[in-house]
Amino acid sequence: MDRRQFNSIPVPLLAAVILLAQQRAHALSIDELSNAEASQGLKMALEKGALAAVSLLGKTDGFLGNDKVRIPLPGYLEDASKLLRAFGQGGRIDELVIAMNRAAEAAVPMAKDLLVGAVRSMNVTDAKKILVGGDTSVTSFFTEKTRSPLSVKFLPVVTKATAKVGLAEKYNQLAGRVADLGLVKKEDANIQQYVTGKSLDGLYFMIGEEEKKIRKDPVGTGSAVLKKVFGALN
Repeated sequence: MDRRQFNSIPVPLLAAVILLAQQRAHALSIDELSNAEASQGLKMALEKGALAAVSLLGKTDGFLGNDKVRIPLPGYLEDASKLLRAFGQGGRIDELVIAMNRAAEAAVPMAKDLLVGAVRSMNVTDAKKILVGGDTSVTSFFTEKTRSPLSVKFLPVVTKATAKVGLAEKYNQLAGRVADLGLVKKEDANIQQYVTGKSLDGLYFMIGEEEKKIRKDPVGTGSAVLKKVFGALN
């Protein structure tokens, strides 16, 4: 194109043309990915993220030392604990909170096989849906595929860990009465079930955080497949 003709194009029109070209290139780059590449790339990312999350959480202070997933007493009882502390019961409250988080840390490593199995059994439709999905697409996938069986696996571990704290049963008794008043959710009125649920919430949250890192910097993973797949989305 003649330089004078190029310079005569209005700036807004030129910007629109450039934006359209970028969007078209982005769309083509995604479309050019084969089903196998999309599936392989995502499986690698999710498995990597799942194993990293298990490693981060399934150790001492994995939950207790991480403000993003640390398990507190639920709702009204968290507020009530302030009053108990005022009456010199702070040590017992701390003991219960520590036991809850230690139970989660003990349970999480048991998730590894189920998480990896869910990833490896993922079909192409699942893969592409997650690739172009929002921030909650990964959490939704793992929740659908693994939450029920993991709840079954986690509960005995959590029960054993919290049984060591005498306050746990008193919590259940108190929480049951408080739940009848609507101050605590019914599912939170049993400490073992509450901790199991919060353990899974924390696990899925951390998997999502790890997957975001891979999406943001696929080159940093050192994988050519991840670089190609996630690079097409950036």
